[in-house]
Amino acid sequence: MADTLLSNVTANVAADVTMQLPIKTIDVNLILYIIFIIVIAYVLSYLLSFILVHVSERIGWYRTSVTMTIPLLKLLVYLVALYYIILAVIEPSLTQMIAFSGLFGAAIGFGLKDLFSDIVGGIVIIFEKPYQIGDKVTIGDKYGEVKDIGIRSTRIQTPADELVSMPNTMIFSQSVTSGNAGDLAMMIVIDLYIHPDSDADKAMKILKEALVTSKYVIISKKYPYTVLFEDFPFYKRVRAKGYVNDLRLEFEFKSEVTRRAWAEFKSAGIRPPSFVPPSPDMKGQSPETKP
Repeated sequence: MADTLLSNVTANVAADVTMQLPIKTIDVNLILYIIFIIVIAYVLSYLLSFILVHVSERIGWYRTSVTMTIPLLKLLVYLVALYYIILAVIEPSLTQMIAFSGLFGAAIGFGLKDLFSDIVGGIVIIFEKPYQIGDKVTIGDKYGEVKDIGIRSTRIQTPADELVSMPNTMIFSQSVTSGNAGDLAMMIVIDLYIHPDSDADKAMKILKEALVTSKYVIISKKYPYTVLFEDFPFYKRVRAKGYVNDLRLEFEFKSEVTRRAWAEFKSAGIRPPSFVPPSPDMKGQSPETKP
């Protein structure tokens, strides 16, 4: 009933607005002009994204500050293109433009709900910044680096080098976690599991040394580190928490610290446990009991 009423109201408003709008005659020149505007908008959007991404790669620490402007600039380009297309077709007055905008919004909301939701999600992402281009994020069950934020979807590159396109509307229905929140540095958690008879104090000292001497770590008041210990029935866990100086080196950092720590563990007689039961914080990954 509500959908039928909305449809009737929209149809009546559309008829009134259409009768008042000075719509131009659709000819070949007008069609070519519209195609030209669309192509220019696409090329300009692509060039802006391409240039800013390459500039961001050269400025190191401020990379994420540059990439976060890309979605906003792309949105601006497409809005300007839409404005010129509307002017080319109907040449409306200000009042008619407002009326047409309302009609256009109602039509989209009624007929293209999913697409409109994705567009709204894209605008929310651009302005509220739950994540930015270059961030390491988890959206639902997907984890990876945000490579692009479009009007309709977000593209994420996973650790397996897969490029996953996710509808922007997912921010309204899925949990979103950003590992670095726009910063270049990111906290990394490294868990090592040792035999219950092993010397935990010595293991913590070795892991701390491997962490603070890593070529990938950054340590300051803003980026502290810590080493923790927890005892379980079948094993002991030593956990290092520190910041990698570039989030793209996340796995190199984790691998280097793990390898060096286990090399010292072996020299110190610290053994891995016989069995480590899976825990919720492992996210389905194998426990790092060995180098």
